[in-house]
Amino acid sequence: MFESEFEGNLFALRKDKLRQIAALGQQTYPNQFVASHTVQEVRQKFGDLSAEVLEAERTTVTVAGRLMAIRAQGKAGFAQLQQGGERLQIYVRLDAVGEQGFQLYKLLDLGDHIGVSGYVFRTRTGELTVHVDTITFLAKAMLALPEKYHGLADVELRYRQRYVDLFMNIDVREVFVKRAQVLKAIRNFFDQRGYLEVETPMMQPIAGGAAARPFRTYHNALDLSLFLRIAPELYLKRLVVGGLDRVYEINRNFRNEGVSTQHNPEFTMLEFYQAYANYHDMMQLTEELIKQVALDVNGTTLTNFAGHEIDLSQWRRFSMREAILEFWPEGAGAKPALADFSSDSAVEQMAQRIRDARISLDFKLGQPAGKTIAAIFEAVAEDHLIQPTIIYDFPVAVSPLSKNKPEEPDWVERFEFYVGGFELGNAFSELNDPEEQRRRFEQQLTERERGDAEAHGMDEDYVRALAYGLPPTGGEGIGIDRLTMVLTGAKSIRDVILFPLLRSQSGPASGADTTANAPSDDGNGQPGNHPG
Repeated sequence: MFESEFEGNLFALRKDKLRQIAALGQQTYPNQFVASHTVQEVRQKFGDLSAEVLEAERTTVTVAGRLMAIRAQGKAGFAQLQQGGERLQIYVRLDAVGEQGFQLYKLLDLGDHIGVSGYVFRTRTGELTVHVDTITFLAKAMLALPEKYHGLADVELRYRQRYVDLFMNIDVREVFVKRAQVLKAIRNFFDQRGYLEVETPMMQPIAGGAAARPFRTYHNALDLSLFLRIAPELYLKRLVVGGLDRVYEINRNFRNEGVSTQHNPEFTMLEFYQAYANYHDMMQLTEELIKQVALDVNGTTLTNFAGHEIDLSQWRRFSMREAILEFWPEGAGAKPALADFSSDSAVEQMAQRIRDARISLDFKLGQPAGKTIAAIFEAVAEDHLIQPTIIYDFPVAVSPLSKNKPEEPDWVERFEFYVGGFELGNAFSELNDPEEQRRRFEQQLTERERGDAEAHGMDEDYVRALAYGLPPTGGEGIGIDRLTMVLTGAKSIRDVILFPLLRSQSGPASGADTTANAPSDDGNGQPGNHPG
């Protein structure tokens, strides 16, 4: 428990203070304190009143909070109470609280929880303050608060001890308040459009709906090997087959892969599906959703992220092929033509030119041309997609669950949207032909035999569900963690997850990003960077 001998000695000293507090007749760990106001309510109700009005009314309030500052001045003292992310000054005088009350005050430490009752007034400097009549001890901070917690060199300590980070850094608390507001805004958006919120299994016999390495577990009573879900997609589409035409789920997904500033093995996704819709409908819905969530959470569609001002109400659209041409690097020579994407040899030449320009590219000779095109897009275009951008029409080779484009069978009706240079969401017109779906799964099994550990497995029950008839359906997955990053300006996904997964303290030093095995799939069942 103790990280140093000093910390152990401090704990013993505060334990002795706790005994002295008990000797004053105070409960050391009471189970309740009834307050008349929160700190925020005191500020809201009395914050605009003048000193003269407050003095004339002398309204008594009872509030509780954590002591974040203490100043003693002989027989009187000021302190700061913090609660709900706000602070309120209190003034304690010997002649007001009595001898025992003032002795209690002198035994308090930073971090202790207390309740106070007294009237509201303003000091000579104009600060709103509670003139304390009674003090009630609520809990002792047995460990000392860090003096400059925000400036610690070991940033990982803030993630590991989030309970300290939250009350020491109000801006950190506000990030998670906004995250909760993001979820509320999403629910309001879909509820108003007739969507039904549902829950699907987190333990699944087949790791389906995405291309990712799963976590494995075992059910003792059923003698059954299971996977933690990598996506809820195939279960949600089963519900559409069942007649739930509009469904959404805010779900936790688990992918047994590396971590980076944009990836965490456990992450939150929004997935939604709408019957009788296609990917064009999803594009329009996406733009409306992101704009509305920004307005609900921040009051504006403007946000600052990674050094850029981004307007979430202004969207661009490119096909994947158009984006490659739009952002083709000068060092790779002349831009290819659209017709080149139809030739396997021309696509391989594009990839080689990208490599010759010393641009990192995930490419192997002999792999499907569609995989190479997707890799070229990631290499040359993604970093340029700062303002909200929809990239549509993907190769079938990287889209095993998407519907083919009728006029171009090697391409599918799929899009991803990008903000700040990375992907936030992935959507498509759902493949609803059971025979074609079986063929796609079989192709994925072939890829697995060739060494692709993330290739999709066969899901016979899902194919059977499609055989009962899935109507034309549009579906999408959006990374809640990444969306929260954009709306709060967070630099790392760990800054928007309360308790991110970290290495054991007894293992190698942690805190650095391990991108060598970073995830290679998105949040809706397709290759690409998943939004989480």
